[in-house]
Amino acid sequence: MTRKLFLGVLVCSAVLLLSPGLSSAQNGPAAVLRGHTMTPKSSLAEPGDAGVNAHTHLRLFVPPGAMNFGEAARPNELEPFPGAFFETPASLGCIYHLVPREVPGCNPDVTTENPNVGKGGGAIALVDAFDDPTAASDLAKYSAQFGLPAANLTVVFAQGTKPGLDRTGGWEIEESLDLQMAHAMAPNAKLYLVECANNSLLNLFEGAAVAAQLVAAAGGGEVSMSFGSGEFDPTILQNSTISETVFDPVFLVPGVVFFASAGDSPGPEYPSVSPNVVSAGGTSVSRDPNFGSFLLENTWQAAGQGSSVIEPRPAFQNIVQFVVGAGRGTPDLSFDANPSTGVWVYDTNAALGTGWFVVGGTSVASPALAGIVNAAGGFRNSSQDENTELYRHILGGSFNDIFYGTCGEHAIFATLGYDACTGLGSPNSLRNK
Repeated sequence: MTRKLFLGVLVCSAVLLLSPGLSSAQNGPAAVLRGHTMTPKSSLAEPGDAGVNAHTHLRLFVPPGAMNFGEAARPNELEPFPGAFFETPASLGCIYHLVPREVPGCNPDVTTENPNVGKGGGAIALVDAFDDPTAASDLAKYSAQFGLPAANLTVVFAQGTKPGLDRTGGWEIEESLDLQMAHAMAPNAKLYLVECANNSLLNLFEGAAVAAQLVAAAGGGEVSMSFGSGEFDPTILQNSTISETVFDPVFLVPGVVFFASAGDSPGPEYPSVSPNVVSAGGTSVSRDPNFGSFLLENTWQAAGQGSSVIEPRPAFQNIVQFVVGAGRGTPDLSFDANPSTGVWVYDTNAALGTGWFVVGGTSVASPALAGIVNAAGGFRNSSQDENTELYRHILGGSFNDIFYGTCGEHAIFATLGYDACTGLGSPNSLRNK
């Protein structure tokens, strides 16, 4: 059997294993798991958006007849609906070796030990568009469900006045996701939610500048941006009057490391493709559909990836130039992002209803990786310094090497070591982060 055929068989097997419709879990969840994935309107790129407006990188797994799973019966430090086998802070901490005692199988219905307990410092700022009026109370509900400490949260309006609501509800879920994942991975970090007037790139990058100053004043840390736009430059986009490179200096603030999600479709996006950010890609988590045991981590075929046609390859990627070529390649590091293997998020949402949502997309990866790097305590002076550290440990076990699956428009195979699908791989403990 050829290697490609062998990998293809493994990928097909993994897809079958993680397909929610095939689950035989009993006592109710099996019926719920016959749902489907959907893309909120906030994550749909409209014609003419490139270089003008940003979109979120959200995908939802929704049950039949509803947009969310409703309220959990009670907080119990486990997933709110037993047998669903979606990811909790504890199950993610187990998968990514962020807890001292791992439960075999990392089952969300069994493991309760949260990641990075007592870790995290400085600050993490989450940059988003529009207002989420219940962000703080939703974060408190999430923390109570999973036994996390109360969060230290400050909400800041980037343009000085409180933004309006996103009537589609997508940006509200984005804000809840960002806060909850950052807090889950770095429970001791101070959190800033920086809300921008709308999803224009100008407003969002102004918000990123405000966020960076807050983080720097708090002793350093991370800024997470779970949004993106198609690449833009007058030489490749007729309606573009400026190049994305004009905004690269926004992400150069001493003591601050910027993260940006790589997107949920093939090809690079900005600001993920900036050399001054850590690009956050996506993977899939495969579990036994009957017992919930973790089996393997493989690619997520929809994850954003690719090399820039505008931004040249930065020095930290010279070691992988045979993969990325002459352009800045994305992603750098990856995290679970497949909505069929998504994470629990609690949101009070006027448009989509109140309750527990299952969320995927590389919007999960950016705040989660920012939290993990924060908890590691390195506090690099810049994103370039952080990436230099990551790529310096391309070998040696600091990352889970993802070498099953494909990605991109032409079904590129993941390979041993760095590849175009998941970059360096996913985190394996806090080492060298």
